[in-house]
Amino acid sequence: MDSNAPDIRTIAEDEYPGWVRALRAGFLNSSELTAEELAARRGGIELDRTQGAFEDGRCVATFRTLPQRLTVPGGAAVDSLAVTNVSVLPTHRRRGLLTRMMRNALADGRERGDVCSTLDSAEYPIYGRYGYGPATWSTDWTVDAARAGLDPRWSRPEEEGARIDLVEPARARVLGAELHERVRGLPDRQGMTDRTERWWKLSTGAIDWPGSGFPPSFHAVYRDAAGRVRGLLTYTADDNWENEAPRLNARVRDLIAADAAAERALWHFLLSMDWVATVHCRRRAPDSLLPRLLPDPRAARITSHADFLWLRPLDVPALLRTRTYPVSGTLVLELEDPMGIAGGRFLLDASPEGATCAPTTRSADLSMGVGALGSMYLGDESASRLRELGQLAEERPGAAALADALLRTGRRPWSPDVF
Repeated sequence: MDSNAPDIRTIAEDEYPGWVRALRAGFLNSSELTAEELAARRGGIELDRTQGAFEDGRCVATFRTLPQRLTVPGGAAVDSLAVTNVSVLPTHRRRGLLTRMMRNALADGRERGDVCSTLDSAEYPIYGRYGYGPATWSTDWTVDAARAGLDPRWSRPEEEGARIDLVEPARARVLGAELHERVRGLPDRQGMTDRTERWWKLSTGAIDWPGSGFPPSFHAVYRDAAGRVRGLLTYTADDNWENEAPRLNARVRDLIAADAAAERALWHFLLSMDWVATVHCRRRAPDSLLPRLLPDPRAARITSHADFLWLRPLDVPALLRTRTYPVSGTLVLELEDPMGIAGGRFLLDASPEGATCAPTTRSADLSMGVGALGSMYLGDESASRLRELGQLAEERPGAAALADALLRTGRRPWSPDVF
């Protein structure tokens, strides 16, 4: 290594302000910081999981990880090394700083017992070279409320005894946290991640600073006849008037529901609201009930559709043993890992009753990089398509089709949260 290369280390307390300034500069944000923002941000950062690259006493690159629980097909959860706050100043690009920090973090995660690593990729070309693959996709929608065709006189859910109530932020924080834990444990909610107490405090304004990204919001909960909360909608609305008539834009910040009835009712509630002309919603599942729940689905248009959560294996046997499988089958996977952590040849023996996975010397059925397995693991990507793209080799005829039958899921994975 170049003796003049920046020093990479976990940061000390007195280096934290400079680290945040470097992070902001790396993302082309103002480096001006208030004491309020520094204090608010500090509560979410574990210094022993926070790396910085330093040159002449100045931080020039940033990297941080946090513990995460990721829901996998079937409803179980695995420990994941979540990577975030990755930045390199434009003056220090192409010097291998990210590679060095990534190697440190992945080694720490494997030693800690994390079975995979996840991240939200700001730029597509970067993370494949570290063994990550896009595992979930996200869709943004804009809905013309008048054209949607829903009854504007709607006032209550169709389910007998159910209701929708507006609640204060403090109440939403409690009810939402309990609901989210129930929802992310459902068997078809693969891709969802846990939300910490801090996440809920940020979302409901208990922790805030200018530019935090969590504006004051309305919170509506769906309750069934027994009073149990089965859905939560968090939204904002701007003050838009045209020709002295209100035409407000409502923006969905969060919508989680335990079942389809609750989700349909919350959409109907928002789209039939007086003054709301347009509804904007971000980070929905690609196969969300929207827009097909609308009488006129063409009232909704896609404004963005892109990869979102990326996943890379760290412990292949543990990862493959944890999820469920709809059919029985045996596959030998030959995996190549550019970081030298999770490569090898593994025998997966799966059935609806459970699965085993262990290293093997048997001949491979499929060969691929660990990033390809990361893309397939949550059930979204097809082995047959990756074979056609040249990202996977079929060593035994029919193995790609078997992998599709084993790994793909009826509903597409969904990861609604930035971290």
